[in-house]
Amino acid sequence: MPFDGEYSRRHLQNSDLPTARMRLFDDLLSNGYYTTRLFIGTPPQEFALIVDTGSTVTYVPCSGCEKCGKHQDPRFQPELSSTYQPVKCNPSCNCDDAAKQCTYERRYAEMSSSSGVIAEDVISFGNESELKPQRAAFGCENVETGDLYSQRADGIMGLGRGRLSIFDQLVGKDVISDSFSLCYGGMDVGGGAMVLGAISPPHGMVFSHSDPYRSPYYNIELKELQVAGKPLKLKPKVFDGKHGTVLDSGTTYAYFPEAAFHALKDAITKEIHHLKQIPGPDPNYHDICFSGAGREVSHLSKIFPEVNMVFGNDQKLSLSPENYLFRNGNDPTTLLGGIVVRNTLVTYDRENDKIGFWKTNCSELWKRLQVPSVPASAPVFSPSGNRSQEMPPVQAPSRMPHFHPGEIRIGIISFDMLISVNNSHTKPNFTEVAEFIAHELEVDNLQVHMLNFTSKGNNYLVKWAILPADSADYISNTTAMKIILQLSEHRLHFPERFGSYKLVEWKIEPQKKRTWWQQHFLVVAAGVVVTLVISLLSVGLWLVWRRRQQKAVGMYEPVGAVVPEQELQPL
Repeated sequence: MPFDGEYSRRHLQNSDLPTARMRLFDDLLSNGYYTTRLFIGTPPQEFALIVDTGSTVTYVPCSGCEKCGKHQDPRFQPELSSTYQPVKCNPSCNCDDAAKQCTYERRYAEMSSSSGVIAEDVISFGNESELKPQRAAFGCENVETGDLYSQRADGIMGLGRGRLSIFDQLVGKDVISDSFSLCYGGMDVGGGAMVLGAISPPHGMVFSHSDPYRSPYYNIELKELQVAGKPLKLKPKVFDGKHGTVLDSGTTYAYFPEAAFHALKDAITKEIHHLKQIPGPDPNYHDICFSGAGREVSHLSKIFPEVNMVFGNDQKLSLSPENYLFRNGNDPTTLLGGIVVRNTLVTYDRENDKIGFWKTNCSELWKRLQVPSVPASAPVFSPSGNRSQEMPPVQAPSRMPHFHPGEIRIGIISFDMLISVNNSHTKPNFTEVAEFIAHELEVDNLQVHMLNFTSKGNNYLVKWAILPADSADYISNTTAMKIILQLSEHRLHFPERFGSYKLVEWKIEPQKKRTWWQQHFLVVAAGVVVTLVISLLSVGLWLVWRRRQQKAVGMYEPVGAVVPEQELQPL
C-alpha cells in the first residue's frame, strides 16, 4: 500500500506539540533487531540503540566499564560532556555500595543482563527531529552479559511504560504527545522510521484496545486467527494467558502458546502441501522449513496463505508470509515480535489506550518523512574522542576493465570490497553499508545489492552490484562514468564505525540482449489470442447458421422414410 506523500506532509505534523522523526536501521535477518541513532551529551556523542518497546530504561556502555563488549560506536565518555550529571542516591532508587549514586539492573529472557549507574544529560534526536534536545535520565553501563555483550548495537532505547523510560520522561515534561509510531522495513530491505509524538492515523488503520493496567507491557486483544480466510478452531482465551498478547518491538520473532502454534502450523502446512518439507538450518531447533518456493519475496504470497489476526473489536490485521509466526514451547504468553509488523506502521496511542496497525512500505515511508533528503548522521559536531578519521587512499585494483562511453549499454557495475572490522566478533552492518554506498554514489538505495560475502577473522570480502534504476533498462553513460571514477579513485569516505575498506576488483557488465522471443513475445502472444478468438467466432457463427438451416428445412424425416436405427440413451 503506497504511502501518500501529501498525507505525510499534512498529517504527521498535526499536533501542536513537536515530533521527533527518527530513521531506523538494520533488519531482522542480519541482526535480529532494528536500531535508531541517539545522541547524548554536550557536544553530542552518537549511539546505535535497539528500539525496544519491552524495555523501559535506555542505556549505553560507559567509558569506565570493564565488563562491556566492543560495539558499533565508542563508549560514552562522561568527562567529555559539559552537561553530564550523576543522579545522586535518594529514597526512590536503588543505590550503589557507596550510597552515592542511583543504579539500575535489567535481566532478559535470553539470559543476558545490563547493570550500571543512572545519570542525566542532554539527549538529542537527530537533525530530522522537530523536538529540541532535552535533559533526561539514562543508564551508564558498568556490566554487560550474554547477547548484550556480543551484539553489534551499542545499547537499548527503552520505549516501555516506566519512570526511567525516555518516552515517559518526555511526555512528563509536556514536550511531546503521549503517542509514538514504529514502522519496520520488509524482509528484503530492512530499515524504517520512528516518530515520537502524535500523528493522525491514516485511513484504513485498524485498532485494538490496549489495557495499561493489566500489564506493564503493550498488549492487544487478540481473539481469533484465520488461515486462508478460515478461522482456526481455538477458544479466544488461549491468547489471554499471563500478560495477554504482548507487542514487543525488541523481540525478533513471535511466540504462541503450544495449542495455537500447532493449529496454525497444521493449517498453513495444509495450504502448501505441494512444497517439500526439509530440515531447518540449525539441528538444535525443530524448524518447519520448505523448499521450492523460490527466493523472490514478492512471489511468496502466491504460494503461502494469508493469515489474519482478529481483534476483540472484530477489526482484522492481515499478515503476509514475511510476517509469519514461530513457536514458544509451553509458555502461555502470546508475544508478537518485530517479524509480525514488518512493513506495518504501528501507532502506540497511549493517550487513548489503543494500538493501531496500517500496512505500508516502511522503507519508502522514511523517504517520505525526509526533509529534504538523506539526514546527517550526527548533529553539527562530535567530540574529538568520537571523530571519524578518513582512511588514506589505497592502491587501485591492478586489473581495470576496458570501457569507452557510448560503446555499450551498461547493465550492471559490480565490485569486490574488503572490509576490515576492529573486532572479530562484530559483523559489519551490511544494510547500513549498502545505504552508505548508495548515498556516496548518488544512486537510489534499491539499486545497491549485496550479491554475497565471505569472512575470515576480522575481514569480510563483499561483492556488491549497482543495478539500473527501476524506470530504466540500463545505467546511463553519465551515471556510469561518475560511479566508475568514484570507485577507481577511492572517493568513498568510509565511516570509522564500519571499519576500513579496500577495493579489490570491479567490472562492468553490458545490458543483456534480449532474444527474439523475449523481444517479440507480446506480439506473438497477441497474434495467437486474436487467431483463437477469430476461430472461435467463426465456429460459433457456423453452428448458428447450421441450426437455422435445420429449422428452415425441418428437423424430422418424412413418415415412411428409411433411417438408421438408433439406441435409446438412458436418462
